[in-house]
Amino acid sequence: MSLDLKSLDLQQLKAVSPYKAAGAIALLLAIWMAWQGWQISAAYRLEAAAGVARTELADRLAPVAKRTIGQMEALRTRASVVSALQKGDLEGAKIAIKDGWKEAEAVELHAPDLDAPYADPAAFGYGKLGLLEAALDQRKIITRVIVDEGKPSLALAMPMLEGETITHLVYVRTPLAPLVGPVLAAAPEGAYVALRQGRYNMAQSGMSELANTAEAGAIELPDTAIRVVSAAPLALGGLFGLAGVGEFILAGLFVLLGIGLALAPKLRRAAIAGDASEQESEAGGQTIAQLQQSGALATPVTVEAKPAVRRPADAANQLPLDRGIFRAYDIRGVVGKNLDPNIARLIGQAVGSMMHERNVKTVVVGRDGRVSSAALANALISGLRLAGREVMDLGEVPTPIVYFGTFHLRAGSCVMVTGSHNPPDYNGFKVVVDGDTLSGEAIQQLYGRIVENRLHKTETPGPLGARNIIPDYIRRIADDIQIERRLRVVVDCGNSVPGLVVPQLMEAIGADVEPLFCDVDGTFPNHHPDPSDPHNLSDLIQVVKRTGADLGLAFDGDGDRLGVVTPSGEMIYPDRLLMLFAADVLERNPGAAIIYDVKCTSNLTTHILRHGGSPLMWKTGHSLIKAKMKETEAELAGEMSGHFFFRERWYGFDDAMYAAARLLEILAALPDNADAVFASLPKGVSTPELKIPVEEGSQHAFVERFVAAAKFEGARISTIDGLRADWPDGWGLVRASNTTPMLVLRFDARDQAALERVQGLFRAQLMALEPGLSLPF
Repeated sequence: MSLDLKSLDLQQLKAVSPYKAAGAIALLLAIWMAWQGWQISAAYRLEAAAGVARTELADRLAPVAKRTIGQMEALRTRASVVSALQKGDLEGAKIAIKDGWKEAEAVELHAPDLDAPYADPAAFGYGKLGLLEAALDQRKIITRVIVDEGKPSLALAMPMLEGETITHLVYVRTPLAPLVGPVLAAAPEGAYVALRQGRYNMAQSGMSELANTAEAGAIELPDTAIRVVSAAPLALGGLFGLAGVGEFILAGLFVLLGIGLALAPKLRRAAIAGDASEQESEAGGQTIAQLQQSGALATPVTVEAKPAVRRPADAANQLPLDRGIFRAYDIRGVVGKNLDPNIARLIGQAVGSMMHERNVKTVVVGRDGRVSSAALANALISGLRLAGREVMDLGEVPTPIVYFGTFHLRAGSCVMVTGSHNPPDYNGFKVVVDGDTLSGEAIQQLYGRIVENRLHKTETPGPLGARNIIPDYIRRIADDIQIERRLRVVVDCGNSVPGLVVPQLMEAIGADVEPLFCDVDGTFPNHHPDPSDPHNLSDLIQVVKRTGADLGLAFDGDGDRLGVVTPSGEMIYPDRLLMLFAADVLERNPGAAIIYDVKCTSNLTTHILRHGGSPLMWKTGHSLIKAKMKETEAELAGEMSGHFFFRERWYGFDDAMYAAARLLEILAALPDNADAVFASLPKGVSTPELKIPVEEGSQHAFVERFVAAAKFEGARISTIDGLRADWPDGWGLVRASNTTPMLVLRFDARDQAALERVQGLFRAQLMALEPGLSLPF
């Protein structure tokens, strides 16, 4: 049946009731809202099903693991094994173990000094060595998944005792099949289930793209580091947070509205008839025109609308673009000198253009608490939208929450407006595009786009939304970390933006919090928010001592650097914190790579090796470290500046707030206080970061000259970032800061005499190159 428009009477078109049209729209909206409600409720049902699958799988696998550990435990009392060991017949003991344990693929016996494995740890296997070390240290059976003879296996290590003396360490390797088999069909359709140790997936099923969101609610198999995880597509709360019920209610209201609109014409005609009758009786039957002529009814006046006047931008006050603000691993400048909202808008459009070329649509934006940050963020967002990007504005938040937003909101890209730990008049941008933190050449490409005007622009600006994800961030961490005993913690945020989050987070994981300078003030009236400078920790040290707190925590201007003070007031340098973190991570991830920057102590190398890890020294810089972590799949990284990057149980970005939660988790599980814990770690004599101010932009040229001219006899020289000279008893470093016009130096040695000798050698070389240099040592 076709519609003949020519024969359609115009009066018929006019007769179509607008109420009927509105009623039809209301019914369509009802159908759409009901569909939305069904989708949201289905997502919640799938989320619940994934949780059930996780629990059922854990219940199924726990007896398998328990049985394997029980077989290992039985060796302690098996007569044939004990007798062979007492006779020193190691081969006989191995045969006795295999005879009673069919699944044992390999059996080894080692002396408790582990001298033979440490002779060549790479050939022996870092994972196996770490397993044996853990069994030796904890004097119990340790069960882990490691790579042995080129394949992943379930391995166990156990100390054999005579009284209180450890005589041998038993190592047994078994197949993974009994554990991984049930996982392969465990995921409900549309969901994800995996069996993990650390970041390593032993087996998985379902939608692998959900893997990054699967850690919440993980269930550990008893007496192992293995856990069952699951995930389902993000179930949004829906209207009023009612999991779809709100949409169904609104759909019902739209149905009622549609019915009401359908009845409206009849009601309107009845009302008009009544009004006309009343009006006729009052006006004596006069028409509207007659009423207007007589002055009884005013004639409507039409006012012609005038177009709005647009004022041109004041170009005279705009700053020129300075290439110097495009630095090694972020964009950083001084507001009013080489950074203003116009430059921020251009940077936003350049980032948006790069996203356009990579076919990336959504970007998350946040800002710190500096006075200039709001204006710069608004301008940045304007530029991103001009390039057609969809912007999700998180408002005033620490940098790690912006990084978290890229995962939580599944955006993959973000820009943080922050001056980090720099003075109040500094500000800048940290940029991530499609999972890559921009650094080096990628940042210079942004400058090139702007000066060459290679900027994408759309006719309609991209959409803008706003979200508060601070509660989601806190909930995500608190669901994973709850400390075993309450610790009293003093938190110093230096009047910077972490003050909005850190006290709540520490309380959420079970700590008692004493806040210090947690109100946000972008002028930093109490002290500079840089915990790497000991002078900025004096207030924190006093409060920790006065209150008898278990720990003091300090954060930088955007929440990605951590400082720690013990109950006695000792400042714990970040490289020693990294020792504690590394030992904890390697318990669950033997053989994992641990990255540290050139400013960290050489004690880290032996400490990581001792705990079965693979140490790797790399360049300083948060974006450079993250790129190296991605390349090497390292589980943990840290910088002497206080940046910590957890890939195990987290997302791999630098997050001082999360690192603080992990630190409390470790300390609360130990019987000793923080002073005793850190005293047990390897320690030499060292300096903090020593900084020498130089002219803006000259630090890199100075270091290049120093590298070319300096001669250090008997030292192992590294030039991956500045110059580091290592001797058997100490080392020294000179490098250029990539954020401020400074030379950065650090020294570390076995004792004070060695430290002074190394400093003297560096002093002579520096003064020979630049006699007028003012040295802080």
